[in-house]
Amino acid sequence: MKNLRFFEKVVFIINSIVAFLLLLSYVLPNIPPNTFATLSVLSLGVPLLILLNVLFFVYWLFKIKKQLLLSLVVISIGYFLFGSLYKFSNWEEVGEESLSIMNYNVRLFNLYDWIPEKDIDLKLVQFIKEQSPQILCIQEYHPQDNIDFSFYKYNYQKLEGKKTKLGQAIFSQFPIINSGSVNFPNTANNAIFADIVKGKDTVRVYNLHLQSLRIDPRVQSLTTENSEKLLNGIGKTFKLQQAQTELFLEHKNNSPYKVIISGDFNNSAFSYVYNAIKDDMKDTFKQQGNGFGRTYNFKFFPLRIDFILVDKSWTVNSFKTFDVQYSDHYPIMTKVSF
Repeated sequence: MKNLRFFEKVVFIINSIVAFLLLLSYVLPNIPPNTFATLSVLSLGVPLLILLNVLFFVYWLFKIKKQLLLSLVVISIGYFLFGSLYKFSNWEEVGEESLSIMNYNVRLFNLYDWIPEKDIDLKLVQFIKEQSPQILCIQEYHPQDNIDFSFYKYNYQKLEGKKTKLGQAIFSQFPIINSGSVNFPNTANNAIFADIVKGKDTVRVYNLHLQSLRIDPRVQSLTTENSEKLLNGIGKTFKLQQAQTELFLEHKNNSPYKVIISGDFNNSAFSYVYNAIKDDMKDTFKQQGNGFGRTYNFKFFPLRIDFILVDKSWTVNSFKTFDVQYSDHYPIMTKVSF
């Protein structure tokens, strides 16, 4: 610090705070939100904290200053704990395809015209039809007369609401021999499942939608006096997510079949709920994904909150995040073999 100019000292102080916050966030996946609800909000900001530390590292590198070691060490710790934030892979299939799964939060098929474009609902359905996943898990599903998924032979839907029916759906090209719901209390969010038979194999597919964050991605909503209420609200949401995760895991651990978990977790891969749900399963993005893998249209930094997890004994042949603007989420698709 003695050899630094005044401006460099200020930069290093800010660098130290950002590095500390990133280091602190590494511990959060092991701490239940019920313990430190507000602190757990940091899990959403990990991608931003990593990017900021990379910028600080580059700054000190050009300055040829030893202060670069601070961010370098913290980023390195995160790499060994969680892997790279950015994945270098190609959309090239490995091995023989056995099963293709797509996850998509469709945001009620643009029911309230959030996207000012005509026929978003029809374009979305056509997109799915073109990609033709054998199993499709949808969150925020809203049945409408012009929404036609008849190209799937089997489906299970769980809908709530009096005027506007919404919920989750699982569509399959293979027979569904059993289905049901976990039923989260006092919320429209839920976890549903379908036992699907493909050949000689039966797998249980979960469609999981944890408590919604209700974050408005517009700049003004994050820079006004409502920011404190927003943080408190996210903290309460994380507590609900923890309770829902515990209910879900109790159900999942009694499954007689190997499991696929597909869904919108409304939390990042650096969170407690992701860590608890993933356990020893394979995250298909980490196996074969590419880029940041962002699944939510958040303007400030990449957020990956939608996941497809599969049994650890399976091979993930491919994974893709589709950059299509039919919802506030981006669809993801994987192909796996048993």
